Amino acid sequence: MNIMTFTTRLKEEISKLDNNDLEKRAIIEGFLRYNSTFEEKIVITLENAAVTRFIYKIIKENFEVMPKITVRVQKRFRVKQIYILEINDNVSYIKEVINLDKEPILPCDEEKIAFLKGAFLGVGNVSNPKTSGYHLEYILDKEKDAETIAYLLNCFNLNAKIIKRGYKFVTYIKMSESISDLIKMFRAINSLFEFEDTRIYRDHKNMVNRLNNCELANQEKTIQKGLAQLNDIEYLEENNLMRTIDEKTQMVLMYRKKYPEVSYQELANIISLETDYKVGKSGINHHLRKLKEIKEIYMNKGKNE
Repeated sequence: MNIMTFTTRLKEEISKLDNNDLEKRAIIEGFLRYNSTFEEKIVITLENAAVTRFIYKIIKENFEVMPKITVRVQKRFRVKQIYILEINDNVSYIKEVINLDKEPILPCDEEKIAFLKGAFLGVGNVSNPKTSGYHLEYILDKEKDAETIAYLLNCFNLNAKIIKRGYKFVTYIKMSESISDLIKMFRAINSLFEFEDTRIYRDHKNMVNRLNNCELANQEKTIQKGLAQLNDIEYLEENNLMRTIDEKTQMVLMYRKKYPEVSYQELANIISLETDYKVGKSGINHHLRKLKEIKEIYMNKGKNE
């Protein structure tokens, strides 16, 4: 069963969009620069049928040539079709238009975005937002090409960076907002909705996990504090010091022994509900602080004696 990746769905959606003549020229330049070999003929290798049709159409419209299409079946790892486009006509003209020895000339944002779109169709990947961290990358053979892509991405404040991976250079963006912005610039609305839905779900899930962790930490802190206060109460009882405490504080200590695991607010609610003494969280804190102070006074007194 062939399960489409997020990258495949995104590229297929991009391939089905309408583009004006200016965009088409920038798209094919971005694609051919990084995903073809230029010798006596131009050879392009692709794995996506939709992208193959799209590139074939743009080459035919822009350069008035009919690329030869060869389909091969690759059985290594998994069975998949490989599409090879060969251009034998107007090669010198196409080389002149692409001009690999010079940086691409893209004076307006529309051309920059279209160039990035074409390059992404050729050498781009984006991780599945449902199963891994956010990561979109362009895998390139030359460092200067990686720098060109990074520059273009950063023209739109996408915080692109470059790393070397083996013999390749990778221009990447990791911030989910930046990836979302780039998909939006590509006008791939369905992919954008899928990405945003996943991002919202993951952000919500992470927030819930953080809240749960915070709640567990608070519960642990409350339990530890309650156990320490039980030790303080036992000390007062063993040393016959409970008689030195007023009745309301004694009542609070009695309830604390009964409910050592609850928070100050919960203890205040229990006492207010079960007795005539209406007390709040701050009142509970006052009584239990008094417990600690009395213990410390008598412990220090015993040391001095």
